[in-house]
Amino acid sequence: MTTRRDFIKNAALASAGVAIGTSAFSASSYRRILGANDRVRVGIIGFSDRFRSSLAPSFAEHSKELNFEFMGVSDLWNRRRDEAEKFITDKGWAASQFVKARNNEELLGRKDVDAVIISTADFQHALHCAEAVKSGRDVYVEKPFAESLEDARAVMKAVDASKQIVQVGSQRRSAPNYHAAYDYIKSGKFGDITTVEMTWNVNQPGRWRRKELVEQIREQDTDWTRFLMNRPKVAWNPRFYLEYRLFYPYSSGIPGQWMAHQIDTVHWFSGLDAPRNVVANGGVYTWKDGRTNADTFSATFEYGPADDKTKGFQVIYSSRFNNEAGGVKEYYFSNGGMINLDTNQITPEGGLKEKDAKGMGLKANLLTASTLKASGKIETDANTGGDPMTSLHMRNWMECIRSRKETNAPARVGFNHSVANIMATQALHTGKRVSWDPKKKDIVLS
Repeated sequence: MTTRRDFIKNAALASAGVAIGTSAFSASSYRRILGANDRVRVGIIGFSDRFRSSLAPSFAEHSKELNFEFMGVSDLWNRRRDEAEKFITDKGWAASQFVKARNNEELLGRKDVDAVIISTADFQHALHCAEAVKSGRDVYVEKPFAESLEDARAVMKAVDASKQIVQVGSQRRSAPNYHAAYDYIKSGKFGDITTVEMTWNVNQPGRWRRKELVEQIREQDTDWTRFLMNRPKVAWNPRFYLEYRLFYPYSSGIPGQWMAHQIDTVHWFSGLDAPRNVVANGGVYTWKDGRTNADTFSATFEYGPADDKTKGFQVIYSSRFNNEAGGVKEYYFSNGGMINLDTNQITPEGGLKEKDAKGMGLKANLLTASTLKASGKIETDANTGGDPMTSLHMRNWMECIRSRKETNAPARVGFNHSVANIMATQALHTGKRVSWDPKKKDIVLS
């Protein structure tokens, strides 16, 4: 049986080889040139549960070998700053003097930070990333990349104008089994994608709830105005601050948190940047705790070349918080069979059989059953903390900071998953069919 450590070690070489392209590196382009032996000092923007449980351990797995260290934290809540200092220093992952900054201006205004990891509230990711690249820092930014098209455009403008290395937290892009699926589809052996079915189901009434913390946090211990950024100015609300994933416009909820991972693989495997259109439905059917984001959600996307409406495929996505049957599934179908990314199996299941093809003058085209190469079991349940994918993804970012190569999940793929998420969210909120105009690069309601 392959252990987690063996898996990471064996997969790292494969992961390192899948970065796309390179970027020119010149001394005048960067705030500071890092030599091969220079230590890379990384700031933490947002000391979140996700950072504590997965991002920090993933970073630490490779920091000694690659000569990286945490130099400090920026968090608006004084409690989180203190927790970050204790957590990082107790683990032995910190610089000799760990900095506690009250906000990003304080952190990014320092000269001793080379890169940052951003794990703030969903709606803050884009603008925090834009701030960081403008300051000359490389960035690892959690998904969703952006929760509004305005913010998505702003961060892409900032990234495109910089020379910084950006990795979006779409960790499937560093997983060997997903690369094997991509290679298989691109080889032509799979045939055209005809349908994709994706689910992400849990039965967790406490998911994204922080009841004890909501009772403990005080407005005077944080910075509510800075937290809101460009969202509407409203009175202090600890639930918006700590349970933001339950409330729009601080998060889209299911689309931004979970669909963002899965819809990204559709863009990757198909080579398409955005859906042609989407319809969606859902609501708060079970957990009536004041949340505004749906606890049950479904969307149907149409994908295909914008200039040929006769070609394409559907993506059928669903997620529910009130029954976990079905778990997390990703199925890709062609006319000849399917790829099951839960089991890493390629099978002829559902493919065109001889008896059905013969009468129509066609030939059977059943896929040959096989297992995706370099598959290795990768956990895909709703608690993604500490999984090997994140470790590989973090390592890819760290190596790209050294090499100046493009990461496995650069900013552009984050922009693309954001477009799909925003379209689906608008379809849910308006009840309308939402389309993407590739010429105007804009969302259209119909």
